[in-house]
Formats: sequence, C-alpha cells, structure tokens
Amino acid sequence: MSRSGKVDIGGGLRLAWREWGDGPIPVLFIHGNLASKDWIERAARWFPEGLRVVGVDWRGCGDSDKPASEPEFANYTMAQHAADMLAALDGLGIERCHLATHSTGGIIAARMMLAEPDRFGRCLALDPVTPLGLKFDAAGIAVFRAMQASREVTRAGMATAAASLFLAETLVPGATPRFREGVGELQAFFERIVDQTFAVAEGIWFGTPHHLNLEYESGEVAKRMGELTHEHLVLWGELDGWIPAADVRRMAAEMPNCRLLTAPGVGHSMNLEQPELYAGYFGGFLGGVPV
Repeated sequence: MSRSGKVDIGGGLRLAWREWGDGPIPVLFIHGNLASKDWIERAARWFPEGLRVVGVDWRGCGDSDKPASEPEFANYTMAQHAADMLAALDGLGIERCHLATHSTGGIIAARMMLAEPDRFGRCLALDPVTPLGLKFDAAGIAVFRAMQASREVTRAGMATAAASLFLAETLVPGATPRFREGVGELQAFFERIVDQTFAVAEGIWFGTPHHLNLEYESGEVAKRMGELTHEHLVLWGELDGWIPAADVRRMAAEMPNCRLLTAPGVGHSMNLEQPELYAGYFGGFLGGVPV
C-alpha cells in the first residue's frame, strides 16, 4: 500500500511525494539526477514492516513543480535541493528520520545533515555522489545536451547507470544497449524511467552537473566530512562507471562512522538492477532501528 500527494515548501513551490508503509520509523528517500521517487518503487514491496518510507521528487523532477532556471542555475544548487527536502519534511510533519540516498542524493543528504544534524539517524547511501562533489568539464556537460536531444542517446546513457541489466558488449559507443536474459518486468520499468527524464527541468539537465562541478572545485562540503558523524552504510556497485571508487573510499575513510560495502556484479543502481538485494540492505540497516 502507498499514498501520494504534494507538499507546499514555500515560495509557491510544491514537491511531489509518495509513501510506502505506515510504521513508526520514518525514512526519507532522496533520488539522483534525472530521476524521481519512482526509482525506489521496485524495492519497496520487500521493505520490512515498521518502516514509513517517503520518497520526494526534487524541484524540477518527477511530479514536482519545475521552476524556470535563474542565471547560472542559482535556484537548482545542491544547497537549494537540501533546503527543499528539509522544508518537505516540515510540511509532512516528520521531525526526525533516517535517510536513504541514491547517486546525487548523497551530497544533498550530506548538506541536510550538516544543516540540521540532530534531525537524522542513519544514512544508507547507494552509489552516492560523495561530499567531494563530482567533476564535470565541458565534454561532460555536452553529453547531457546530447541526451536531452535524443531518446536513443538518453537510453544508452541511462543503461550505463544500470549496467547489469544489459549485455556488456552492447554498452559501448555506437551500440544499442540490449537487455540480458532474465531481466523480466524490469525492462518495462527501465523504459518508463527513460521516458521520465524528458519531463525534467532545464535546471536539472544542466544545473546538476554545473553545481556538482562547483562542489568539486570549492570543496565546501568535503572539508566538513569529519562533522558527518551519522552512521553511514555506503553501497557501491563494482560495475559503477559514474562514481569513482576512490571517492567512496575517501568518504569511508574520512567520515567517522561510515562503512563501505562493494557489491559484485552490480552497477550504479542496485535499486533498479537488483531491487530485492537492495531491499535486503535497506531493511537490514534501517529496519527496527529507532531514529
């Protein structure tokens, strides 16, 4: 069973949310770039009783409002997304919760925990953009422009974010990614999330890589990793071509209460590639643990 709706976060903006479970332990799921709350949908059926998992779409994503971009995408910074999520928690009446993140959701959560440290318990970080940020040069941003212009290019790019669903020999430049045998219902779900990317705002397509690069260059959050004392479990897929292994290793080394687990045979998105396995880690780390 799930419920959904929209929450007013001020400034005339509303963010879309969906909730799975009604237990006493709340968990906020923060998705990654070009994504939505739906990225946790396939795993939610296996979450243990006792959890109340709430996924919230960023501004510009999913069913949330999509404001026009300000100069330099100033209204789509990582700090702004963090402030939005804190406001969404306020609007939903969630005083304290655990966090579960994917990809760019990782650095958003880091900013949330630095802003209001007493509000959060544990954090399950799946292939996170770490507090180091992520380097994007002009060529990297050009990839996003090519993706925005073509569903075929977007599908190929998104396939590299769920590598284990596809035949490895088809995940090369110029090839059309082909599903491996045994993927089943995940094929239709993958095609659905590819379609979703074309509804995101300009501030998501280009503001996210722009601001992740600024985070990388400034080191603002990276300098404060020692303050992130919340218990973290970082899951990193060994086939992940998006998040450098060196980044998650440094995160685990410099954050005081952080463990790193490398998952064999999985890419950037265990929540899509092996949702049952992800749900197992999710329930094992967050289930039955009071905030």
